[in-house]
Amino acid sequence: MKKVLQGRVTSDKADKTVTVHVERRFKHPLYGKVVTVSKKYLAHDETNQYGIGDVVEITTARPMSKRKRFIVTRLVEKARA
Repeated sequence: MKKVLQGRVTSDKADKTVTVHVERRFKHPLYGKVVTVSKKYLAHDETNQYGIGDVVEITTARPMSKRKRFIVTRLVEKARA
């Protein structure tokens, strides 16, 4: 099973790599409050076509470097100019 995540691109400075900020929300099991947890993932962008602010979908892939284990599969929403 491949893991599919959706998040916002926060950095595109590296060549063929973007940093994707993914937020997930869940209800705390004991207190019932909605908690937001965020994490940053490095994802492979072969054509350097995604920029800061774009909402993208990333999928797990083979390890491409020490921290890069995801590939950008599709653009969900383009950043506003």
